[in-house]
Amino acid sequence: MFTQQISSSSGLKMGVALLAAVVAASCGRPIYLTSPSNAASQVEWPVARVTDTVIVVSVDGLRPDAIAVFKAPTMQRLIDEGSYTLSARTILPSTTLPSHTSMLTGEPPERHGVYWNNALDDKPGTIEIPTIFGVARQHGYTTAAFFSKSKFSHLQRPGTLDYSQAPGGWFGKWSGAQTMQDVERHLLEAKPNLLFVHLTDPDTAGHSSGWMSAEYGKGVLKADAAVARLIKASDTAYGAGKYTLILTADHGGHGYDHGSDDPRDVTIPWIAWGEGVKHGQVLEASVETMDTASTALFLLGLERPAQWVSSPVMGAFATAVATQ
Repeated sequence: MFTQQISSSSGLKMGVALLAAVVAASCGRPIYLTSPSNAASQVEWPVARVTDTVIVVSVDGLRPDAIAVFKAPTMQRLIDEGSYTLSARTILPSTTLPSHTSMLTGEPPERHGVYWNNALDDKPGTIEIPTIFGVARQHGYTTAAFFSKSKFSHLQRPGTLDYSQAPGGWFGKWSGAQTMQDVERHLLEAKPNLLFVHLTDPDTAGHSSGWMSAEYGKGVLKADAAVARLIKASDTAYGAGKYTLILTADHGGHGYDHGSDDPRDVTIPWIAWGEGVKHGQVLEASVETMDTASTALFLLGLERPAQWVSSPVMGAFATAVATQ
């Protein structure tokens, strides 16, 4: 796996990055690399922030009721020890790419323009709204994203991610276990301040065997095991209690599909856990998937872009404090 950081001229950076992508793609695991810009490295972190590290986990296709039905122990632990709602809502259409774009840009589809959900229809470069990765990196934070599907190139923008990877091919897909191998490896080498991890197991099982089926339950438990591995690796990398984790989903599902305004499609879990999080807090205010982006920036002490319509989920956290 090619993971070398490039620090010379911009032309050389682009050439080596392209070579890295080609080499990795030939192995079926393309990696997209960028190097920290000089401008970003010269900006001081905000003094008033909740944490130095935010981890956002998106469990693709996870219905909130599946956590209890299939007795997912790690997710239940996050609920018991954190702040949560099991009635958050995603956007319409309740599909993977529009929802993740809202989750990571803080804007609805009518603002970010992503209505497609197929890599063949991908239109990279058409989205001008800032992502959480770009905003964080402009302020000196390091960023990394691990996508378990191949169709997220529009969110892997040059200059916004210190490290990013996704499967190869038009319809490439990894299990949570595969993705976590790479996350664990990366956390041994780097400790990004903003880490995004995407897990596909429930969605894969839902489309093949039906949402809330026995196979779907196995998919939920596979994702739960991946989250347990992520917590263990993060405790080692950052120190227990030294990071804040947000676990959510892009959509739910019913039957063998999703995408409608059916409550089973649009209702998602939203759980905050870790540093600065109130314990045992049921969130009374409504939470939208777009609010994840604003919340991540709030935790790092950053102002959300003025055009964003989302808001941080303030009820889940203690007030931002001065962090040395």
